Amino acid sequence: MKIKDLSILFILIALFQACSVEKFIPDDEFLYTGAEIKIDSDTTITDRPQLRTELENVLRPEPNTQVLGMRPGLYFHYKSQREKPGFINKFLNKKFGEAPVYLSDVDLKNTEDLLLNRLENRGFFYSRVSSDAETNENSKTASTSYTLTVPDPYTMETYQLDSDTLLVYQDIKKDIDKTLMKEEMRFDLPKLKLERERIDINLKKKGYYNFNPGFLIFEADTNQYDQKKFDLFLRLKKDVPSKSVIPYQISNVNVYPNYNIDEDSVTKNYKRYKDKNYFQEELLFKPEYLDPYILIETGDTYDPEVSRNTSRRLGTIGSYKFVNIRYDEIDTLATDSIGLLEANIFLSPLKKRAIRAELQAVTKSNSFAGPHLALSFLNRNLFKGGESLKISANLGYEFQMDSGGSLPGSSSLQLGLTNDLIIPRLLFPVKFSKDFFKYDIPKTKISLGGDYLRRSQLFTLASLNASFGYLWNANRYVSHEFNPISLNYVSLTDVTTEFGKILKANPFLESSFDQEFIAGLTYSFIYNGLIDGNKTNAFFLNANVDIAGNSMSLLGKEAEDGKKEVFGLEYAQYAKLDLDLRYHLRLGNQQVIATRLFAGYGRPYGNSEVMPFSKQYFSGGPYSVRAFRTRSLGPGTFNPAEPDQIPDNPEEEISNTGFRDQTGNIRFEANAEYRFPIITYLNGAFFVDAGNVWTSNAKPETTNLNGDGSGKFESDFLNELGIGAGAGLRIDIQSFVIRFDLAFPMHDPRKPIGDRWVNDFGNPVFNFAIGYPF
Repeated sequence: MKIKDLSILFILIALFQACSVEKFIPDDEFLYTGAEIKIDSDTTITDRPQLRTELENVLRPEPNTQVLGMRPGLYFHYKSQREKPGFINKFLNKKFGEAPVYLSDVDLKNTEDLLLNRLENRGFFYSRVSSDAETNENSKTASTSYTLTVPDPYTMETYQLDSDTLLVYQDIKKDIDKTLMKEEMRFDLPKLKLERERIDINLKKKGYYNFNPGFLIFEADTNQYDQKKFDLFLRLKKDVPSKSVIPYQISNVNVYPNYNIDEDSVTKNYKRYKDKNYFQEELLFKPEYLDPYILIETGDTYDPEVSRNTSRRLGTIGSYKFVNIRYDEIDTLATDSIGLLEANIFLSPLKKRAIRAELQAVTKSNSFAGPHLALSFLNRNLFKGGESLKISANLGYEFQMDSGGSLPGSSSLQLGLTNDLIIPRLLFPVKFSKDFFKYDIPKTKISLGGDYLRRSQLFTLASLNASFGYLWNANRYVSHEFNPISLNYVSLTDVTTEFGKILKANPFLESSFDQEFIAGLTYSFIYNGLIDGNKTNAFFLNANVDIAGNSMSLLGKEAEDGKKEVFGLEYAQYAKLDLDLRYHLRLGNQQVIATRLFAGYGRPYGNSEVMPFSKQYFSGGPYSVRAFRTRSLGPGTFNPAEPDQIPDNPEEEISNTGFRDQTGNIRFEANAEYRFPIITYLNGAFFVDAGNVWTSNAKPETTNLNGDGSGKFESDFLNELGIGAGAGLRIDIQSFVIRFDLAFPMHDPRKPIGDRWVNDFGNPVFNFAIGYPF
């Protein structure tokens, strides 16, 4: 018998034993299996499912967990209580064990009182609750049942605000139309609490700094009705402090741009700018650059939302470690109709300079992995306006894990240098008002960098890039990045004989390297609803637009080959759009069904017949269709020939290199994954992936390697999807995820029609990666 079969047998035996917990139950106890609620009512109950859920939530204690009718947690607990439990039983009990819950642990009377309380809170006064326990001597189990006799609820006839001359009553009345209280609604204590909180929030926005929802009281009057109706009155409690019922105004704004939390005293030197006092011993941050981030203004009514927005905006500058806003009350007489507040904004700066060095182990979607040394230097508040300059250098050596290291191109040396200057304001010819971008002030980003890549026995690729653009958050979910200037220069040199043969055999690939200069604009839109961890349904959308060559076409001059050039360089011209849509269904207990749909299309035109190589799509790999190696899918049904199936020609050399060039200008992928916890820091997943890339070029010689047109996107593209499924393990330590996925091909578009559905479980594809795939 194989080890795998023995493992399965062991698991089945263990599960069978886990069913047998009756022998461990003491003679005078019954294992508690749960409770049932029966609701008897003569009328239709509004929101009956919600009411039942609320009632079930008070049932205590909860019975032991069952899995397919078994109680493994209880079994592990009992086994660990033996005189010599052994290491394995102790470990299983620590991770999965549950103490037994017996019928004697159930307090029927207390549960009856809790159920009755919840019914009265929802308007069902004079309800009755009875309980009963049922035991089973054979299985040594017991259950309870609660019968609730529910009469007609009390419903509201009118909702009235007490009349008074206080200003606070007038402000409450202005928003009374937004009330949660509706006619004919039943008495609902939780909703009354929400109504008080709603009024408190509205009053705070109108300046009532010292108001509290506890100052409000509801009174219900049933004397005028015989049919279980009531009038609801709202008023202030007696002896409410006078300062709590008057609005407050900002009398002064003090800003401390260089506040040290470890020092009690603050400087007295200040500069007055736009009705604010900026206290600085020495100039750290120019007031004219800091002022747009501060929404609190002298003379405005106190508003906690404005305070929160100011704190958030100041925190996005990137120069401050702490932002603290404190309001001090100015002496106010009891007869005053308005109070005064002084706003103090304390800003504690981060260290001006920081140097960071990292030794990284990198794994990429193209199956390359290896050590990287990353160095970075950060200079904050460079010109005393919140600017930050980050200089990053990267040195790395990588090898292709699935090549064995013997093929040309299976290793690479990388060098990179990047300079990013981020200015926390909008550098734009037109000036915008402070309130135009309400949530966040856009940042201007200027980048300049270069990269050097040496692929062993193939080529050297050098590139220079520069960009100028803006990035900002529209709200906590939506972010934008727009680069009106994006330049990229690529130079392919040191081409070896092996790679020269690849280019000669594949005009499509050769053309993608011809155009050295890319000049255009890019735009990225992100909606990230996944940040709300408590939402059951969460969405994520990333849309990217990349347009190049249009402005260059106005300046370009035609060369001898008919192509246009700028500064002697042939430029690329294309438009590219891709969408990445994700949906997460959270099932509770850290279980998630995660899905993803990706669609991308790039169209070369004008000066380009094909997309630049760096802008093309590929499919397969740890972040794509995991049952296929990186770049091994597509385009379409294209199948690279095996070495023993082709004659002695340049294509033979292609299959013996580590360079994969199966790319296209159209990409479509769909993924689904079920994620679940196993033990602490270790999660599991089952997944299915589908996808491929295609070309839209109708010219056979530029379609793919064999030039048969099999890579072209057509109406039957769904039959050309590569499909795979598998399972994986994820080590998740505080959002740092190490991922191991084992995938099996199910549908291989490279095979002839009729033979594409495969069950190749004997040749799984192993994927190692950092982070979740989507």
